[in-house]
Amino acid sequence: MSDSTQAYCFKCHEKRDILNATAVYTENAKPATTGTCPVCGTKMFRMGMTAAHDGVPKPTAVANAKPARKTAASKTKPAVKAKTKTSAKTAVASSKVAAKPANKKAAASDAAADTTAKPKRAASGAADKPKKTAAAKKSKAASAVPAAPRKRRGKLVIVESPAKARTVGRYLGDGYVVKASKGHVRDLLVTQLSVDVNNGFEPKYRVPNDKRDTVKDLQRAVDNAEEIFLATDPDREGEAIAWHLMAATEMDESRARRVVFHEITDAAVKHAFDNPRAVDMNLVNAQQARRVLDRIVGYGITELLWDRVRNRLSAGRVQSVALRFVVEREQEIGAFVTEEYCTVDALLEKQGKNGKPIQPFSARLVKYKGEDLALTTQADVLPHLDILERSRYQVVEVKRGVRQRKPSAPFTTSTLQQEASRRFGFSAKRTMKAAQELYEGIELGKEGVVGLITYMRTDSTTVSEQAQKDARSYIQTRFGKDSMPERAPIYKTKAKGAQEAHEAVRPTLITREPARLQSILSRDQYRLYTLIWERFVASQMSNAVYDTLRVEIAAGLTADDTPYLLRVSGRTIKFAGFLALYEDARDEDANEDR
Repeated sequence: MSDSTQAYCFKCHEKRDILNATAVYTENAKPATTGTCPVCGTKMFRMGMTAAHDGVPKPTAVANAKPARKTAASKTKPAVKAKTKTSAKTAVASSKVAAKPANKKAAASDAAADTTAKPKRAASGAADKPKKTAAAKKSKAASAVPAAPRKRRGKLVIVESPAKARTVGRYLGDGYVVKASKGHVRDLLVTQLSVDVNNGFEPKYRVPNDKRDTVKDLQRAVDNAEEIFLATDPDREGEAIAWHLMAATEMDESRARRVVFHEITDAAVKHAFDNPRAVDMNLVNAQQARRVLDRIVGYGITELLWDRVRNRLSAGRVQSVALRFVVEREQEIGAFVTEEYCTVDALLEKQGKNGKPIQPFSARLVKYKGEDLALTTQADVLPHLDILERSRYQVVEVKRGVRQRKPSAPFTTSTLQQEASRRFGFSAKRTMKAAQELYEGIELGKEGVVGLITYMRTDSTTVSEQAQKDARSYIQTRFGKDSMPERAPIYKTKAKGAQEAHEAVRPTLITREPARLQSILSRDQYRLYTLIWERFVASQMSNAVYDTLRVEIAAGLTADDTPYLLRVSGRTIKFAGFLALYEDARDEDANEDR
């Protein structure tokens, strides 16, 4: 059988011949073939013209035509009976063919032009006017009299959440109506794959049942607005929501504007509205590609889980790969062969000038006769212990130095989640919930609703020039000039494939110290805001400076025979720098200048 009568079976996960293949046309007059899988019986569907379509009548519907909105009932009432027999018949006959007049004046002129068909008494009755119908609308569109343009007023702004709507609305003031879409307004069908893998992986979207009222409300607002601003989040997901809003509400593109801001502050919002743009289809397509991958991979793996493990389990594009990493790491741990090893530390005391010992310290054995020691068992250690306990110890080298430790970069989404987990035991979901609340705005009394942090979904460590200037001014005032580096630090993102479309997560106003907000914020909000604020301020401060000391000590039974080398090292803070405010838990050596 030819390839034209084959389709991909999503249950069998392979291409098969279509059983009982039937050539059909869709509602949009596109050719397709339907049937079932010959192996599992699943319904199969494929777009495209085949030889079997030659004898199938093509519907007259226009491809991709949008269905007309619901109109008033199309039934017409019979005309009121007139006193004269002839005029009554004529009036009834005319009501069957009369088209909807363009306006009342046109209706009056029509009546005057045909006095025999519609007497004045019958024309004056309200019942003689036919109701609006779809056919009448077509007649009106074709008439020579143009319809009056619709009057639209005001500016409509659409965001994702009611909380964000309140904050943005406060900054915009009068003249703007701000509404919330409450997330996505269209999505793939849940009951099927909703991705046409045979035709460019085209997704099939619909408005979910629980979003229909929201879409209707937005549609009414869109119809009445003179200008529409789509102020959804500044990422791929937000760009896609803006695009779906345009489609779901049948928005006129000429009235639509896309505005983007990375923090909800007065200056940022006004700057965004002064610089609107069109919807970025590159970002939209990137989001659609991710969504389609989620569906194709997720549906396939989930079905496998139901067959092999148990029902109601789910898996997806990301968590499946993450699970593989966990399993592979666990296998490495299981295959690791543990080996015992021993270390030897000597507790030493330095004698003072008066012969009294000074504070004791510990030195570790590092070499024997110039070679590294490999002590794997207690039997290997005991001979050396016997000699070391009777040995003489002598300092052979003292090395002093200075080291600097750099502050960590401002938070990205992942580093924020990691640090919140380590410090507070927060799950990723709990962290993002509190961060979302801080971003969308908190009621601060006289200040009103204020966004406290920048957008929290980011893979970038970059910071705006103005934010750095504000931070440097604050640091100099609070900590002194020495705590401020000569140049503002620049951080490079370490993550591979980072988009760096946004700033790092930081406070929107550096002088809004956490202590001032403790009585206003919830416990989670306060702890997370404090963490973000301290990390950002510290990232703009000077390096910490340490004095380092390394002492090497030779040991042996005689002064001429010292086969053992022990080492002790330490450091003390010379200048605290950023450590005066913040210290995280990563390996301290990672940010040290040697």
